[in-house]
Amino acid sequence: MLLVGCCLLIIIGFVHSYLGEKFILIRLFRRDNLPKLLGSDWFTKRVLRFAWHLTTIAWWGFAAILYFLSHPSDSTHAEILVTISIVFAISGIVSLLFSHGKHLSWLFFFGISASSILGAMYS
Repeated sequence: MLLVGCCLLIIIGFVHSYLGEKFILIRLFRRDNLPKLLGSDWFTKRVLRFAWHLTTIAWWGFAAILYFLSHPSDSTHAEILVTISIVFAISGIVSLLFSHGKHLSWLFFFGISASSILGAMYS
């Protein structure tokens, strides 16, 4: 059953990102009344886009965790922590690149990633 959930999370991630871009974000960004953060709507659009796609990344991380839980081993704890570390490292990179460092979530994402990988290494 966990593998079914794993597969569904992978599929819904692709669907969420693709359809979200095509039918929500693109149409939303055509509007001229978005809030102007930091002087323009550029930052608003970038934050909305990366936040939208971070959801997909998180879902894929959950899919990996479900996979590891469906095949438990002596290293399941470490595999889950490494998965969390990867998800938050990718989230940090996406946040950093999309916002050019202006959205400070990347600092926290990298901190979570580092603490998770250290937890995997020392547990």
